[in-house]
Amino acid sequence: MSDATRDFEHMEINAPVSASGGEYQLTGERRMVFRGAVILYYTGIFKVDRSCCGAGGGAYALVVGFVVDRAYKITPAGRPVSRVRPVENRREQARIESIIREQDPLIRVVFL
Repeated sequence: MSDATRDFEHMEINAPVSASGGEYQLTGERRMVFRGAVILYYTGIFKVDRSCCGAGGGAYALVVGFVVDRAYKITPAGRPVSRVRPVENRREQARIESIIREQDPLIRVVFL
């Protein structure tokens, strides 16, 4: 396990982002306690409607990591910045994914 931390600028919620094959949108910023530490993650939706391979969509969770120092500074644009430590341990990732999927079995879980 690495002790490396990094700054993470919190992302905007409910702002559609256009991509080459479609678009995605973050729908929520969430936190959960895992083994006594706080995990920061986002939920979102995506749709693929401009792809040569067909159309589709779904929901996802984007796990940022363990919060080391929450909103410890603000960017010039007014966005909070937290210090986080990525979830690198595969067993922890599997357990966190399981907890998130208990709430929504169809969600895809991605770790930064």
